[in-house]
Amino acid sequence: MVGVFLVAALVQQPLPLQRVQTPIADTSIFRRLDMPAPNRVRTGTGAPGPEYWQQRVDYNIAVTLDVPSHRVSGQQTVTYHNNSPDTLRYLWFQLDQNLFRPSSRGSFLAPPDARFAAAGFEGGYQIGSVQVIRGGTPAARGRAAAAEQRSAASYVVNGTMMRVDLDQPLPPRATLRLAMEFAFNIPEHGADRMGRQQFDGRWLYEMAQWQPRAAVYDDVRGWNTEQYLGQGEFYREFGDFDYAITLPRDYVVLGTGALLNRAEVLTPEQVRRLDAALRSDTTMPIISRAEAGTPGTRPAGDAPTLTWRFRAQNVHDVAWAAAPNFIWDASGWNGILMQSFYPVASQAGWSESTRMVRHTIKHYSEKWFPYPWPTAINIAGPVQGMEYPMIVFCGSPANGPELFDVTTHELGHQWFPMIVSSNERLYAWMDEGFNTFINIYSTRTYYNQPIPTGARSEASQWANFARSGYDRPMITPADRIPGLLLGAAAYSKPATGLYLLRHAMLEDSTRFDSAFREYIRRWAFRHPTPADFFRSMEDNLGEDLSYFWRGWIFRTDRVDQAVDSIASRDSAGVTTTRILLSMPGTLPMPVDLRVTYGDGGSDRFRLPVEVWFLGNRYIWIHQFPKPVARVEIDPDQNFPDVDRSNNAWPRGQAAPTP
Repeated sequence: MVGVFLVAALVQQPLPLQRVQTPIADTSIFRRLDMPAPNRVRTGTGAPGPEYWQQRVDYNIAVTLDVPSHRVSGQQTVTYHNNSPDTLRYLWFQLDQNLFRPSSRGSFLAPPDARFAAAGFEGGYQIGSVQVIRGGTPAARGRAAAAEQRSAASYVVNGTMMRVDLDQPLPPRATLRLAMEFAFNIPEHGADRMGRQQFDGRWLYEMAQWQPRAAVYDDVRGWNTEQYLGQGEFYREFGDFDYAITLPRDYVVLGTGALLNRAEVLTPEQVRRLDAALRSDTTMPIISRAEAGTPGTRPAGDAPTLTWRFRAQNVHDVAWAAAPNFIWDASGWNGILMQSFYPVASQAGWSESTRMVRHTIKHYSEKWFPYPWPTAINIAGPVQGMEYPMIVFCGSPANGPELFDVTTHELGHQWFPMIVSSNERLYAWMDEGFNTFINIYSTRTYYNQPIPTGARSEASQWANFARSGYDRPMITPADRIPGLLLGAAAYSKPATGLYLLRHAMLEDSTRFDSAFREYIRRWAFRHPTPADFFRSMEDNLGEDLSYFWRGWIFRTDRVDQAVDSIASRDSAGVTTTRILLSMPGTLPMPVDLRVTYGDGGSDRFRLPVEVWFLGNRYIWIHQFPKPVARVEIDPDQNFPDVDRSNNAWPRGQAAPTP
């Protein structure tokens, strides 16, 4: 009863004044990642919500390529579908050719001879007119066609962006048509994204970023109006493209999409060969080496020019290439036409290009997401490595393994960002990094190399780089990363991170594969943000990976784990061992341990990442069957530990080579 009286006495005493405690901010690496609140557009699961929307833009384009002046000129009709809930009073367009103006912002960021510069070329768009089109319907049975009404639209050019002011606001769920005239001179070195080069005295053109394209208007940022500066890439709206290219008769053209008028621009034999190639799993010549550049490769006729017509559906860009002396070969898989075009002067290894294309498209389709378009094309020319929907540019000097590497990488971009369309200009790691990751498996499969069960190779390579001090946060936009470090920040680090997650952190690669495929499925032909990726992966994996996203993507945290000491106590024939672990680094990881006994035998153990919840020290108490002689962290070197001198106890004992 004494306790009862004591409690009563305490209750009767006046309480001291209570100090108001200021909440302590959670600074733990394990705190939930700060992300935009989910809503009905983008859900907490990482999937598009029931009210998700994105704009759609369709193009009808007709241009002429004048070879003597290296000039493209023409016009386009743009049909803009406002699927947003907002009323738009103006539209923004990307004018990427303006990068090549002498006073462009991008010209100040790199020397003229840099990869993403213009090699001193002075170009840029000439915009002839911009008009709003209203009304107009095609003729139908029993009625005449309704006449269009066109009115001039005012526009303002801001560097590589153009704002078109509308004479009437465009309400939600409404459609608007614009007509534009444009022209530009083609650079030889178009920032290694497009350009021209002579082969055997004839000009080969690789044409990309060649027409004004609508900027993205989304629910996250409204208009995305970042300038094109050369190193950062793209963000575009999906739609259908119908485009026509008129050029000298002796030229062969290939482009994004399906060729609509084969009978007009190809010979009957070339049409027959193409149909046969589509049904073949081996490479077949459409224009052989002996035929390349000869008059017999062109259809009968006297007109000095031909017009090639293409249609590409559900893409966010189109590109094309043209030359009079292409070798052209092709094969098929699953109804998809695999094609390669290359000059006679290309390296001999280009004869293997179509086989490389076929392997790549088949591999990624079967492992991650089915390829959705009718063709995949590889072009040899001046551009060393660049990708657009259905078509990639790979350098003509590439050969052997180098050619495969660039081919499987550029075609991997058909999945990121041609299908899963993230904002490359802001988040290069969601484009280049994800692609570099899937390239690992494509390459090993092509060369019949086994896929390792661990992550040792990638982890040790990254640890070496992290020790250099040159690491940069992956979240940094590409234009703000020094050019020499772009490969590490946007390609290697995100690929290593995904590989680490798949092979080391999760211990079960099938869990990762399921989550990654679901992310692709959810966001195919849509615009995911980093938060959508994080949430989608966590939703499928059943893991809170905030610590990993924060340390690996938003910061430059390092992995460093240590065994500080071990102590054992025997009692009644049972050995209890206390292993003191520490984390000198700032990025936590699960702890893989190899415990070696006095008789030379050993066992493996894994401690979950949660052992670091309460700080950077952890004591693991365990009863082992035999006396412990040695403890080593991460003996297989699957984690990018920057200091392995502290990974074992006792110190100084050489560890077996994994």
